[in-house]
Amino acid sequence: MKKIAILGSTGSIGTQTLDVIRANGDIQVLGISAGHNIKKLEEQVREFSPKLVAVWEEDQAAELRIRISDTGTKVVSGMDGLLELAAMPDVEILVTAIVGMIGILPTIEAIKAGKDIALANKETLVTAGHIIMPLAEKHQVRILPVDSEHSAIFQCLQGEERGSVEKLLITASGGPFRGRSGKELEQVTVEDALNHPNWSMGHKITIDSATLVNKGLEVMEARWLFGVDLDHIQVVVQPKSIIHSMVEFTDGAVMAQLGTPDMKLPIQYALYYPERRYLAGERLNFETLTQITFEKPDSNTFRGLPMAMEAARIGGSMPTVFNAANERAVAKFLGREIGFLDIYEIIEGAMEQHQVVRDPDVKQILEAEAGTYDWIESRWHI
Repeated sequence: MKKIAILGSTGSIGTQTLDVIRANGDIQVLGISAGHNIKKLEEQVREFSPKLVAVWEEDQAAELRIRISDTGTKVVSGMDGLLELAAMPDVEILVTAIVGMIGILPTIEAIKAGKDIALANKETLVTAGHIIMPLAEKHQVRILPVDSEHSAIFQCLQGEERGSVEKLLITASGGPFRGRSGKELEQVTVEDALNHPNWSMGHKITIDSATLVNKGLEVMEARWLFGVDLDHIQVVVQPKSIIHSMVEFTDGAVMAQLGTPDMKLPIQYALYYPERRYLAGERLNFETLTQITFEKPDSNTFRGLPMAMEAARIGGSMPTVFNAANERAVAKFLGREIGFLDIYEIIEGAMEQHQVVRDPDVKQILEAEAGTYDWIESRWHI
């Protein structure tokens, strides 16, 4: 029986990971973690009986200890708790479904402990790919992508020589505002932005989809996952989210992975790789799917993508600033402190003021994150 731990078990990816485990019945969950959802954590403890649970805040960890005092599950807190969970002796795969740069240190700890990583935490590679990928190679650890787009590319590359890759084609739905002008985006609400046409995701990633920041982050992540430079990665809008991504090879052949929009597929593929298993759910019907259309991204209106590409080309600590600025801006938008288009203004301002560190270590990455937060709060505090 395969043994895993999950960082972020109460979020969208975490709960769907548990759905996959529940459906298959041959994976043991040894550890789980969450930020604040103590009620959901208690339910998960009682169903899956993990040995260890990590909660970010100690007061909430104390509450959980009382709630599950009749179980044998140990409760820990803070970063030390996450690191303990990441390095649990019997764990084979760590699912990093946690949101934010908080996932970097536990991922490093897990790699050093020889765990494979089922990676759903974009920030880990966006900000620290230059550290993570060489470390994974050194410890002979597999980084298994959970993002639907990166999983699609990963699947298309099976049995192929990496040197035969000409281009990665990352698809985007275009989000809920595809086709709208900048003027039309001035008055959009939080509810409008959370109304994604195809996918059911957490709030943060849904807003990132609306701004196209998410595609920029995926490009940054793909360059590290697959060793392809930025000039050979292209974003293509495919509104129905049927094609999850494609690979063009040097002979002109293009391979694509298609399917219904269901995150359980890439999650299950990562957990059982290289085995494919039956997955219940809707299937593509090519009798009713009359066409698949493509568009060029509107980079003038949705500036998240070109700003991400600029940050990636500058490199060093700039991707950290881009990511941190977006993270804080999205939180402010969700909290109704700023408008939708202000997200771009915050990111652009943060990047302009930053002094780039060329080859940052983890300490410098976290300092760049904290400095970006401080700069934003000094200018955008409500």
